[in-house]
Amino acid sequence: MRLTRRFVVLSGLAASGALVVGWSGLPPRSRLGRADLLPAGAGEVGLNGWIKITADGQVQLAMPFSEMGQGVHTALALLAAEELDIAPGRVHLIAPPRDAIYGNVATLVGNLPLHPTSTEPGHESTGARLGQWMVRKLARELGISVTGGSSTIADSWVPLRLAAATARAQLLGAASLRWKLPVAEFQIDDGVVSHAAGGEKAHFGELAAAAAVTRPGDVRFKPRDQWRLVGRPQPRRDAAAKSNGSARYGLDTRLPGMLYAVVRHAPALGGAPGRIDPAGALKRAGVERVVRLGPLAGSTDAVAVVGRSTWHARQGPQALEIDWRGRPGGALDSNAILAGLEAQVRAAAEHDDGFGFYTRGDAAAAQSAASTRLEAVYRAPYLAHATMEPMNATAHLHPDGTVEVWAPTQVPDQAREVIARVAGVPIEQVRLHVTLLGGGFGRRLEVDFIAQAVRVAQETGGRPVQLVWPREEDFSHDFYRPAGVAVLRGGLDAQGRPVALSIHSAGDAITPRWIERTLPALAGPVDIPDKTTAEGLFDLAYDIPNQRMAHVATRSGVPVGFWRSVGHSHNAFFSEGFIDEMAHAAKADPVAFRLALLAGMPRHAAVLQLAASQAGWGSPLPAGRARGVALHESFGSIVAQVLEVSVETVGGRRQPRVHRVVCAVDCGTVVNPDGVAQQVESSVVFGLTAALHGRVDIVGGEVQQKNFPDSPLLALRESPTIETHLVASTNPPTGMGEPALPPVAPALANALFALTGQRLRSLPLVLS
Repeated sequence: MRLTRRFVVLSGLAASGALVVGWSGLPPRSRLGRADLLPAGAGEVGLNGWIKITADGQVQLAMPFSEMGQGVHTALALLAAEELDIAPGRVHLIAPPRDAIYGNVATLVGNLPLHPTSTEPGHESTGARLGQWMVRKLARELGISVTGGSSTIADSWVPLRLAAATARAQLLGAASLRWKLPVAEFQIDDGVVSHAAGGEKAHFGELAAAAAVTRPGDVRFKPRDQWRLVGRPQPRRDAAAKSNGSARYGLDTRLPGMLYAVVRHAPALGGAPGRIDPAGALKRAGVERVVRLGPLAGSTDAVAVVGRSTWHARQGPQALEIDWRGRPGGALDSNAILAGLEAQVRAAAEHDDGFGFYTRGDAAAAQSAASTRLEAVYRAPYLAHATMEPMNATAHLHPDGTVEVWAPTQVPDQAREVIARVAGVPIEQVRLHVTLLGGGFGRRLEVDFIAQAVRVAQETGGRPVQLVWPREEDFSHDFYRPAGVAVLRGGLDAQGRPVALSIHSAGDAITPRWIERTLPALAGPVDIPDKTTAEGLFDLAYDIPNQRMAHVATRSGVPVGFWRSVGHSHNAFFSEGFIDEMAHAAKADPVAFRLALLAGMPRHAAVLQLAASQAGWGSPLPAGRARGVALHESFGSIVAQVLEVSVETVGGRRQPRVHRVVCAVDCGTVVNPDGVAQQVESSVVFGLTAALHGRVDIVGGEVQQKNFPDSPLLALRESPTIETHLVASTNPPTGMGEPALPPVAPALANALFALTGQRLRSLPLVLS
């Protein structure tokens, strides 16, 4: 397997001593790629591993990133169009070949547990620079293609622009050689190279063949003051197709002679089928066969019913007779797990146990000497992904041994490897088509459903089969956002200034479990400190002189996975809720209290001030309303939110009502302002849904929430007005798919405290 081979190479480098020193000193290898990487059709010419030119002058751009609603296909096409001076509509996206140049470097660099004081642009510490340098090199060698961690734009910012700028230089060079005129005298306008004085003119397609053999010379990015596309609102390139129904998601795959399969897992997590009697199901009209599925890529044993339509396949499981076996370790219970986490974290706080992600000064001593001491316990439940498009994949085993799969996936490399492993073929015989994703949120970083589809296809006699998880399976057999508990302690001096902050948290680690089930080349159990468990706790920007942040990694037995904004999703609720408690104890305004702690972090302070100003912080509100604030950095972006809330009584219960959300963002250079606003709005609605309704309860091993009526989405009438305000920046772009989600819950809880005096420390937020 490719990943295995690269680990072997890197291990060999490490073993060679001097060789690894030399390798470490070299910059990461270029991601430009060879021109012959992209297969060329009639009249097409490749200029590098990202860019092809067609005979009529259109641009084809290799697209290794998945589109799951975050707008990256629009943004990345804009980057190429800007450097090439061509209309975005003339940039067409094509599937890339399998090559390491398309591997996502930024997502691995983003997993380094670095403190924001060491990574501020222009003020990076030496240790942070070295760590990022080495991880960039390692990531470049591994070349893992993945869409996640809000990293797509950040990862593509240099290599994709470089590919387009290089192609531009080659095209200008070809024109210079054709007409024997200086390169500097040519200009490009919408894909046409021209010479104003002489009248010479040719479109990209007419120059491409010569450009392919022309050295690019000095390649430079277009100066910012010449940008015509980047930084200006642009329409989504997929909006029309998604509006008229022509967009193709995984579920839209249709092939001649296709069969349909529906999966059914044990009612209890970790359970498995024992004896199976398929007779009743096979008597149902349209049911073709019943396939037993083993544990595949992290899934538990399951059964698939194959039919002539999805409807036929869905009827089959109702007639199956199965003796379900329970989990070998006993039935899971979410309340018992949370109680156990609280006991563990209280003990850890008492004895300062757990892995220390960040230490500054002596938090314990400062806490003991503080004039005012605070302590609070915060809790967060398990959460399901609940993507609108259920898990699905379509597999076809061809007679020549080729395996063809259509799947909405965030990890095409891992998908190819699991397909090859299950089908028992070399990876070169795998053809993967990545469709549009009807929501990812981290669930499609898993490949279990793809493995199951291939396994079923082995039993269909060469006919393609589409495997679908019913919504009930999706809810009850997810890889959940881990439950978490934290004990937070703070100390204030006599003047109300914070002098100590310690946070001990406990919860399952995601990354080791994901590695075990998704990267089998790394054989054996993996137990490493997982940055995602403590992100949003150890990396606070506030200048508190004594800090201690530690985490106790647990293994509850509940399958856990990456959920939108991962650890930040609940850790921001813990940290920003407690910062608000400290402000209240200090009798300070929550915004002013935070600003006093951000003197050395001017970007964070500017974002907070912008949100407060735009929200009218401190100005009067109508009776029965209050504001709450939260500030959080995640995935390189800084977000501050001010929520305006009231409380209403519905069905005899008091419920929060959010009227307005004001969001300020510093995400570096903005490629498409409309795209950023859309992601802010998406994150706020997603975050409010989780804060008000999100939970997964496990009783007797069974997940109680089976479908959306049990776990409702935010209703249209509940949706607030959402305002997005962007901080102008010349820094490279940072993430935006997730950073606006973490501040939602704490800002809401803080507003409810200001309104009702009730401090809510558990999610979801329920008023008494």
